Amino acid sequence: MKKLLFVAVAAMTLAGTVNAQGVKGDVKAAESKVAMCIGCHAIPGYRSSFPEIYTVPMIGGQNAEYIVAALQAYKKGERKHPTMRGIAGSLTDQDMADLAVYYSAQTSATTINKLK
Repeated sequence: MKKLLFVAVAAMTLAGTVNAQGVKGDVKAAESKVAMCIGCHAIPGYRSSFPEIYTVPMIGGQNAEYIVAALQAYKKGERKHPTMRGIAGSLTDQDMADLAVYYSAQTSATTINKLK
């Protein structure tokens, strides 16, 4: 039952609203916005080293609502990673929704970095 509910919620997320403001994400629009993400989040096992060492998570397949909430928390300063705060600070609600549905639609079979 839990798995069925998760699948239904995931399907609704990809097709519909991903945040409280009613902003709907667009996977195609996100394709032109992911360049700032793939440099860190598309490298398995990558760690950044400024100002200290951080393990960078793979965000493909992550829940869209979680991605939006995380980006909003970085933008508000509730999360403290300096690079992510800077990036999230430049994003609109539409950008966040687009990136969230783009990454939530990925599976283990998705080509992570199309530039390779």
